[in-house]
Amino acid sequence: MSDAAPLDPEDRKIITLARSARARNGVPEGAAVRDETGRTYVAGTVALDSLRLTALQTAVAMAVASGAKSLEAAAVVTEAADAADIDLAAVRDLGGPGTPVLLAGPDGELRVTART
Repeated sequence: MSDAAPLDPEDRKIITLARSARARNGVPEGAAVRDETGRTYVAGTVALDSLRLTALQTAVAMAVASGAKSLEAAAVVTEAADAADIDLAAVRDLGGPGTPVLLAGPDGELRVTART
């Protein structure tokens, strides 16, 4: 469902970081997550012959590898109209049910806020 309220500055920040990762790396998606302490983890799509991860899966993995215990929010910048089920599952695994996933277009405009 779309959000009519203005974005929280911390949510705007993770969308901006995700958008930057997408543009900088020339990948289909950029993502960022914010953990329970406010730290952010930013990633792009991983597309190797031996490893394929969405940008959001990669950002969640980076958070886990860095010791994050939970997530406050996640953002993905993509051409897709909806958040992928595998992305929602990755966020839910670390953040728990109800963790918001902000889906923005390449222009950085929020399209949808999904809940895990």
